[in-house]
Amino acid sequence: MERKEAVKVVGFWISPYSLRVEWALRLKGVEYEYIEEDIFNKSPLISELNPVHKKVPVLIHGEKVILESLVILEYIEETWKQVPLLPQDPHDRATARFLANLGDEKLFWDAWMALCSQGDEKERALKQAMETMKKIEEELKGKKTKFFGGESMGYLDLVLGWISYNLPAWEEVGCMKIVDPTQFPSTTAWRENFLNHPVIKFKPPPRDNMVIYFQWLRIESAAQIARVGSGGARAVLSIKSPPNYR
Repeated sequence: MERKEAVKVVGFWISPYSLRVEWALRLKGVEYEYIEEDIFNKSPLISELNPVHKKVPVLIHGEKVILESLVILEYIEETWKQVPLLPQDPHDRATARFLANLGDEKLFWDAWMALCSQGDEKERALKQAMETMKKIEEELKGKKTKFFGGESMGYLDLVLGWISYNLPAWEEVGCMKIVDPTQFPSTTAWRENFLNHPVIKFKPPPRDNMVIYFQWLRIESAAQIARVGSGGARAVLSIKSPPNYR
């Protein structure tokens, strides 16, 4: 009988990147051990596993170490064939990957900039975030399914899942609105379906703790910007972004 290799996830409680890895494993019914990493006081383990970036999440499968959440999701999909996450059609798979990168590279960072900045910089970031949201809304518009790929949760739902629980906390802390239900009704409906899925309900980050955490990060960012001046705001916020996960 083939020996079953142990699966471990090194993550951080509020990281949308490590949570998407856990959700993918749970969707596929893969048992794993979770290891919480203190990203502000890094253990020798994270430096050993991820010496280049020193970030979470990290997936350990037997003796193999896999880094970066989107790469990890692809590894999970290829290793455990049950409950496919990516669409079967090549064009649909390409679209899912494109939108996943759009969410991580554009929406996430623009929303974070809007949370932590003020004045013109905040307005500019808000406008850019909402432009990206329009593209995501278009992908959902007219569909009569619960999720991006149909009635079952998949890859793109997991990657964009932070919109459902993380972004509302940012909106509260930053006194702003990015996902207006009247402007983005399809996204709003998807968000409710996502939050009510059994896998997501199993381990949601506590809302009150999230608000406190992001209030602290926002204050820290504002203090550093005050020291370097508004001209260095973007560089500061890139450094002070939800740190050490990707």
